[in-house]
Amino acid sequence: MNVFIDGSAGTTGLRIRERLSGRKDLQLTVLSEELRKDPSARADALNSADVSFLCLPDAAAIEAASFVINPEAVIIDTSTAHRTAEGWTYGMPELTGQREKIASAKRIANPGCHATGFISLIAPLVENGLLSPDVRLSCFSLTGYSGGGKKMIAEYEVPDRDPLYQAPRQYGLSQTHKHLPEMAKVCGLAYAPVFCPIVAPYYAGMEVTIPLTPAETSATAAEIHKIYQEYYRSGLIRFAEAPDESGFLSAGAMAGRDSLEVSVFGSDERILLVSRFDNLGKGASGAAIQNMNLALSLNETEGLVI
Repeated sequence: MNVFIDGSAGTTGLRIRERLSGRKDLQLTVLSEELRKDPSARADALNSADVSFLCLPDAAAIEAASFVINPEAVIIDTSTAHRTAEGWTYGMPELTGQREKIASAKRIANPGCHATGFISLIAPLVENGLLSPDVRLSCFSLTGYSGGGKKMIAEYEVPDRDPLYQAPRQYGLSQTHKHLPEMAKVCGLAYAPVFCPIVAPYYAGMEVTIPLTPAETSATAAEIHKIYQEYYRSGLIRFAEAPDESGFLSAGAMAGRDSLEVSVFGSDERILLVSRFDNLGKGASGAAIQNMNLALSLNETEGLVI
């Protein structure tokens, strides 16, 4: 089977290419440097491949998708462009009914990293009636700097970096973060959460936390435990009973892996929902490979580190 990556020079594209290079069951189409941005060459590759990954800015991803006229070609878009678009299947197989939809889809939108953590915690609770679609939530999310792409990686890894980069930095202050629409839509929420993303001076790993009180839910922590245990029985997401790190939770604990852990902490008065994963793994390229495997009727976890 033939695979093409449109935009293989970016962080996500490079990681996908690295993962696919060792696969014996797939053939990777690579355009020469002079053809890498040529529209005609890209269109030919997109229409010839069984699966293509779009690792491009939003506008370029929309343009690339328009090049595809082969009805059998599968497109997996890692940008924000199509995550809430009609005709595109949201690429989180662990959600109810999504695995089957992805397996037959020709247009798959890969989830955003922060959104993956939020949705993994909230979607099962809304679906099972423990949270109302009208609930008002807040969420904060710690991420390694690799999530910001090549420019941010360079800024953090320069020897004489700005002293302000030595500490965590909050962003998305305008509350218009690009992941908010998919967070609300995929979970079936009427309102997007108050969202506080924070980039910290470590390379990879993500920790998403959502606090709940009796104002948001009448469910107990034990009831949420049970929902997660029953909901996440297959795929790359699993319930972790009580990660033991001497009273701490590291945002880098899942770095280098493609799986995701959800956990519940606190008391019935003050519940903390926490998801931990690699922002480049289940938060990006790992999820893309998982979706490709399903679309090609291959083992879902082939080529993944779980």
